[in-house]
Amino acid sequence: MAEADSVKALSGLLNGIAQKAYYGNSDITEDLLKSEIYPDMSQEEFHALHEKMRGVLKSIATADMDQTQLEAFLTAQTRKQGGGGVSSEQAAALGRFWKAHRMRIRESLLAQSRWEPGLRSVNWRVDLQTASSRGSTSNTPVALVELELGRNGQDSEFVCLEFDELKVNQVLKKMAEIQEEHRQHCAPQLERVCVINNIIMLVFFL
Repeated sequence: MAEADSVKALSGLLNGIAQKAYYGNSDITEDLLKSEIYPDMSQEEFHALHEKMRGVLKSIATADMDQTQLEAFLTAQTRKQGGGGVSSEQAAALGRFWKAHRMRIRESLLAQSRWEPGLRSVNWRVDLQTASSRGSTSNTPVALVELELGRNGQDSEFVCLEFDELKVNQVLKKMAEIQEEHRQHCAPQLERVCVINNIIMLVFFL
């Protein structure tokens, strides 16, 4: 196989593995990848290549490697003796693939590991409630919030909340406390998810 074709094939294989493992595409199978990308390779050779690339990609994704970590990891893989490591060509393909797909795979792994519903969107507005008493009129602002919640692979649920000024101030204060707590204790890549999930719990118990 020419070098350009080999690089293209490796890229296709990694994309196929990611589609099945991280993006929920159940139509992708090992047999399909072999027939479409490596039709001339024996089943035994392809299975070994598939499992090697799947295992290396899993290690990279699980650790959510940054560029420095990735380079060190791939360099170590190329120096492995025997058939346990990867070639320089494979390492380069893995590096390019991870650079392009890191954010999407990270979001997929976070969604798969989330037990409680995740926050998909927020819509809000402020209404003025008018009340008359003994001829006088008072306009009371009320915040109306609609949360779209959902688990991975499931339809959304919508929750509507109503806050007066006091309740809004309580929520804002609690949100600031949650953000500070998770800034200190959560890993940077998980901080946003931690904050959002705690805000969801907060609004239900206020």
